[in-house]
Amino acid sequence: MTDEQRDPIQPTPSAEPAGDPTSTDDGARQALDTTMREIERHVASGGWDGPVRVFALVRTADALAAEPGLADQLPPETVAAATLDPHHLTAVEQEDLPQSDSLEDLLAGLSWPVTVHGAAVVVERVVLPTSAEEGMPDDPDEALTYLMAHPDRQDVRLAVGALRGGPTWCVLRTRAHDDDAAVAGGPDLVPSLVEAVAATLL
Repeated sequence: MTDEQRDPIQPTPSAEPAGDPTSTDDGARQALDTTMREIERHVASGGWDGPVRVFALVRTADALAAEPGLADQLPPETVAAATLDPHHLTAVEQEDLPQSDSLEDLLAGLSWPVTVHGAAVVVERVVLPTSAEEGMPDDPDEALTYLMAHPDRQDVRLAVGALRGGPTWCVLRTRAHDDDAAVAGGPDLVPSLVEAVAATLL
């Protein structure tokens, strides 16, 4: 994790009642779902063809308890939401990520202090139907050309998040249906990436 961080993204508050943040997975999952959609919308505001983005997720109430002065830096509605919902999360984007040959290598090299309750990654990918993948060349450069030129390609943006010892959640937006209302969600849309993000918290 890098020392330099951008301003927190402020998720909309979830509707869960106050209580012990570890008492049920339902509140944590709802907060993670809400936060992942907010993160994806934040990234989407910058358009397509962007780099990999990594975020630390912290429980807002815990962060406020540890640093009371943080309340002056956050919007009043965020502080109020954290008071009502102990699961409420704040996302902090990580800058100056280490150079890596692949997303897998990048995630394998990340670790977080215990004050970080979760992690999230946003990445864009090109997806082809299985029938099209059968004709893909073995040469990496030729395969990339094949992917980019294929008429059935789908550009997608994936936002994958995991909480320490808790739920995971993914959201997916396609370039062909670039609308907030068309964003899909689920706990394991991309199992291998979910596992890699969760492993950064072990």
